Amino acid sequence: MGYIAPELTRTGKASTSSDVFAFGAFMLEVACGRRPIDTRALPKRMVLVDLVSDCWRRGAILEGVDPKLGSEYVVEEVGLVLKLGLLCSHHIALARPSMRQVMQFLEGESSLPEISLDGIGESVLAVRGHEVLDDLSSQLMSSFSCRVTI
Repeated sequence: MGYIAPELTRTGKASTSSDVFAFGAFMLEVACGRRPIDTRALPKRMVLVDLVSDCWRRGAILEGVDPKLGSEYVVEEVGLVLKLGLLCSHHIALARPSMRQVMQFLEGESSLPEISLDGIGESVLAVRGHEVLDDLSSQLMSSFSCRVTI
């Protein structure tokens, strides 16, 4: 259940963006040593994205790391995986990076942008700016073309 993107439950249609969501949930699961959703957690179920988001908001994202790792990890690499996992698991599909961008972030070819977990904010423009603007532009143009030809 924790791998399913929110829009997938509404539309029933998988997309590359919903695949990115699942990959983000997987990255968080590996780094944190927890399932994406723990229904056994009391008093309510624990959602891993929410747990890591809370750590990030408090400025202590590494508190989400699997305690079994001890100190046997590179802080910068684990921080990147956690932040990228959050970005990939963003509740707004448009705010998620493409898998190509995910690989560029992981391989150090691109720097991870500042992320906004509360809304689209600057993360969309930083991660998918041209793609988003091109999509909006083409939607506006097709809308305009329809009006002109009618």
